[in-house]
Amino acid sequence: MVGEEHLFPNRGWFQSRGKDTPRSIDGLADYQLLIKLSGIKELAKLRGFSDLSYETVKCELDHVAVVCKMNFLPNYETFGNPVEFQDMANATLDNTSSFATKFLETIACNRAFVRCVRNFLQVHIVGDDEIDKSEPAGTPGYEKKSKSGVNPLSPTSLLKHKAEESLGCESFEDFRKKYIKTWWQEKIEGIYQNDAVKNANSWEDIPGKETRIMLGLIN
Repeated sequence: MVGEEHLFPNRGWFQSRGKDTPRSIDGLADYQLLIKLSGIKELAKLRGFSDLSYETVKCELDHVAVVCKMNFLPNYETFGNPVEFQDMANATLDNTSSFATKFLETIACNRAFVRCVRNFLQVHIVGDDEIDKSEPAGTPGYEKKSKSGVNPLSPTSLLKHKAEESLGCESFEDFRKKYIKTWWQEKIEGIYQNDAVKNANSWEDIPGKETRIMLGLIN
C-alpha cells in the first residue's frame, strides 16, 4: 500500500554493519527500509480517520514529549466500530541535530504521528522521523558538545545570541534589566510576563517554554 516514492534504504542499518548503502529499494527487507512522513500521511488517508489531536506531556529546554491521538474510522476489521488509538514520541537535543534542535515540538509531533499510524496499522517499516538524527561520535563538534553539555542551536543559546544581536545586551543581567523595563515594569498590555524570568539569575534559569516565547517576542 506504500508507494516506492515514499520508501528509501535505511543508511544507518547498512553503515552499522560496514556495508554500502544500496541506491535502490529493490530486494530490501522491511527492516532495511525507512518510510517518509509523506508515506505515513498517505497511509492514514487510505485507512481513514475522523479526529487527530496532540497532547504535550513534557516541554522543557532540551526535551519535548508529545502524545498523538487518532480516531480511526470503522471497517470490517474493527467490526464496524470506530477505534481510538494513541502513541507517544519525544524529541531532545540528544536525538536531533542541525535545524531540528530549534523545533523540538514539531519534531516530537511528527514522530508521535508516525508511531501512532504505524503501530495501529502494524506497519513494520520504521519511519524516517523516528530515527535518531543526532551527530555520531567522531563528527566535528561532537566532542565539544558532549563535554560542554551545551548545544549551540539550543533555545538558550539562540536567546542569548538574539539578546546580544537584537537588543544589544552584553550580559544576562543587561538582558534582565531590559526585560524588566520593557516587558514587566511598564506592564504593556498583551506583553508576556513571567516570574520565572523575572527572578532568573542566568540564561539557563529560564524554562524552555519561556525561552521559546521570548525568542518570538524578540523576533
